[in-house]
Amino acid sequence: MMKIWKTGKIFTAGAIIFLFGCKETKPTYDVVFKNGNIINLEDGSIVNADILIRNNKIDTISTNTDFNSFEANTIIDAKGKYIVPGFWDNHTHFRGGDSLTEANQKFLNLFMANGITTVRDAGGDLTTAVLSWRKAIAENKMIGPRIFTSGPKVDGVGATWAGSLEVDSDNDIAKVLDSLQSIPTDFVKIYDSRITADHYLQTIAEAEKRGLITSGHMPFTVELDATINAGIDAIEHLYYIMKGCSTKEKAITQQLLKNEIGFWDAMPLLQSSFADSTALRTFKNLKDHNVFVVPTLHIGRVLSYLDEVDHTNDDYLKYITQGVQKTYRGRIARVEHATEQQVADRKALDQFFGELALKLQQNGVSLLAGSDSGAFNSYTYPGISLHKEMEAMVNIGISPLDALRASAYNGALFLKQDADYGSIAAGKYADIVLLNNNPLENIRHTRDIFMVLSNGNLHTASDLQQLLKEAEVN
Repeated sequence: MMKIWKTGKIFTAGAIIFLFGCKETKPTYDVVFKNGNIINLEDGSIVNADILIRNNKIDTISTNTDFNSFEANTIIDAKGKYIVPGFWDNHTHFRGGDSLTEANQKFLNLFMANGITTVRDAGGDLTTAVLSWRKAIAENKMIGPRIFTSGPKVDGVGATWAGSLEVDSDNDIAKVLDSLQSIPTDFVKIYDSRITADHYLQTIAEAEKRGLITSGHMPFTVELDATINAGIDAIEHLYYIMKGCSTKEKAITQQLLKNEIGFWDAMPLLQSSFADSTALRTFKNLKDHNVFVVPTLHIGRVLSYLDEVDHTNDDYLKYITQGVQKTYRGRIARVEHATEQQVADRKALDQFFGELALKLQQNGVSLLAGSDSGAFNSYTYPGISLHKEMEAMVNIGISPLDALRASAYNGALFLKQDADYGSIAAGKYADIVLLNNNPLENIRHTRDIFMVLSNGNLHTASDLQQLLKEAEVN
């Protein structure tokens, strides 16, 4: 890793007087990327230019740079390289309790080694550790991505996930949001295991009044339009979008309210009653309310085919501790005890979700690329899974440009951080990845990383390999 040091000079009074008679001092930049191919994620255009960086921000982008007009601490020849913003994984988890804190910390290396300079932590039980990592990373005492976190999830009494903040009354909603704001968290993540329909919608509405960003699952006892109209900012996963595209959503919701059917019973009913006309109205409502959708296609496919794919020789298992691997058993056991029909239904649903994600994209709904990696999510590995998510998007028909946009560009928009992040532009933070080949031609080129600049630190390809080495389980 090359640290971009900032040098200071102390002048005596006599020296200062002398300098008045000299020519103006040349500006000094911390790092300059020379002659690189900058990809504009707004329109897919590519310009060959130089990027001049100072104080961890892009100062200037120039196509006719006078290299005699300034000094630079480091100049990188980027000829033939393709320059994109550092990748964002818009759905990750740091969790599993205190015994897995160290294992989760090693995930930071996996993200950085894959050019992921920012992650959105979508709820867990390690908030204190996450906040300490974030501070250490910002102060350059630790290498890792920038972390935007929801802190603990919001749910009802008896919540599935450890550490969740539980809502049991109207008064609890204000207390829960007060608690999250005092941390403070970057957004509110709502889960659906125990929270009631009314409390779910009230929590979103109250968060909206406070100007807080919200994302989450949705209780199946709630209709999607009600969630959108309450003010949700992002829907995690496609189950809830599918529900809003069903011609029988109201009737199926009533069956769920009466406990006549459960969540998984509802899946084939919703899938079979999907209608383009209903879906188009739903897509328009999502777009009109600027609701982002996180498809999580890669993990969906991994979990749908656990009965067929042997993961015991996965290369990334060498980075996953036995403690985290034990958390994989829950999802594996569900497949082992599932009927043939349930397994077939899950695979059909996976195929359907790919088609649904493409339709969302084609109808102008903003997507977020997120891996859902972390403990409990079997064989969905931090770092590499974000690349596989973008590849999954392209495999269903989404363009490489739109898959790239779903990472940093849309991630920054969703968290209202687009003034500082998400694209290569003057004034924005210099979170930058240099790729050896053009990802617009082949999305798999996002894995072929030449160099990463993050938080003022240059990481060469060999540095990234060292980060992976340090993440290996002893």
